[in-house]
Amino acid sequence: MSENFDLLIIGGTLVNHDGIGLADVGVRNGKIVAIGDLARADAGERIDASGLHVLPGVIDTQVHFREPGPTHKEDLQTGSLAAVLGGITGVFEMPNTSPTTSSVDALEHKLTLAKGRMHCDHAFYGGATNDNADVLPDLERVPGCAGIKVFMGASTGSLLVADDEGVARVLAAISRRAAFHCEDEERLNERKHLAREGDWSSHAQVRDAKAALLATQRLIRLARKAGKRVHVLHVSTGEEMIYLQAHKDIATIEVTPQHLTLQAPDCYEQMAGRAQMNPPIRTNAHRTAIWTALQTGIVDVIGSDHAPHTLEEKALRYPASPSGMPGVQYLVPIMLDHVNKGRLSLERFVDLTSAGPKRIFGLAGKGRVAAGYDADFTLVDMKARCEITDAMSASKSGWTPFAGKTVTGWPMATIVRGNSVMRDGALVGSGLGKPIHFEEVL
Repeated sequence: MSENFDLLIIGGTLVNHDGIGLADVGVRNGKIVAIGDLARADAGERIDASGLHVLPGVIDTQVHFREPGPTHKEDLQTGSLAAVLGGITGVFEMPNTSPTTSSVDALEHKLTLAKGRMHCDHAFYGGATNDNADVLPDLERVPGCAGIKVFMGASTGSLLVADDEGVARVLAAISRRAAFHCEDEERLNERKHLAREGDWSSHAQVRDAKAALLATQRLIRLARKAGKRVHVLHVSTGEEMIYLQAHKDIATIEVTPQHLTLQAPDCYEQMAGRAQMNPPIRTNAHRTAIWTALQTGIVDVIGSDHAPHTLEEKALRYPASPSGMPGVQYLVPIMLDHVNKGRLSLERFVDLTSAGPKRIFGLAGKGRVAAGYDADFTLVDMKARCEITDAMSASKSGWTPFAGKTVTGWPMATIVRGNSVMRDGALVGSGLGKPIHFEEVL
């Protein structure tokens, strides 16, 4: 008598913690229950993955979906649609909404807003302020909370903890790993006069490499004193990578596809305000240093820092133009193109987008293909060639910084807890996302 499954993925090349090879995967009740030769088994749904690579579900650990707040540029539904169309099975959403996600009630409200509307699994960061340290212990233990996020330099929104005393209060209050936007606010204010109207290339001079390094050095000093773990978001400079290499016992590192792919001054000449983000896109020397850090294992995770604004907003003359660009839909194809160009292996990509998030944040039952784990999969065609266009963007913002770029490697299916959500570029399962669980909050 043949075994019976809810879902069978047959004939694909499985990329997993023990290597790459042909293997079928059987799913029952949203969990992986079998891996091997399952071709003769029965199933309610059968996916022929011949010619495709089956990856653990890709997790994007930094997105801004803008809800509640300026939902004319994104909301939880449209942002998660862009995610699953791009092969993303889970996201960590940031707290700089309006109002900010800086209380237990605000975070629980976001979880309510997500229910039945988000297409991928999700967790929400709580935001630190100068006066909410007393609520952070409760906030970081809400089921579905990804941890605490701290802005050491002002960016989009009103969250900011700029001084050492405030950062120390946050670190003293929390127990989980917190995520930090590291730009030194004092230096940013000192350099505002360097902004040249209508010249987006001056953005990288206002928010220079030293501003990033100073904040990162301050953070590590304070984290060591407090005995706490920290996660440094969107590292953009070679100097930070050299510094952080000596502090890997307490600090983990995120980089973005934008900082790995774009370079100044070309991006500002070609894209103007579309290229503006915080921290800025920098010169090729910094991009090369980030690649070196990734290739030598210093980098732990890749996040898109999906931060959409409308094209009308981005067309404002600098410095009136807002910082941030959409990215969640194209994290997978952009990075698969880098894999095909030999800049990293497919196994390393999996480490950065599945195993890395699990390791850093203690995801419960996610981050690898193994029996007992959630049946989250990203199926990709490593040979598919496609030109990225603005018209393909599911985000409300309606554009992408990668428009016009032809890539090799494309997501073909997104499966969340055994549910087919995206197949061949179309949404086939709606509103199925659930909160992500963390080992420290079980």
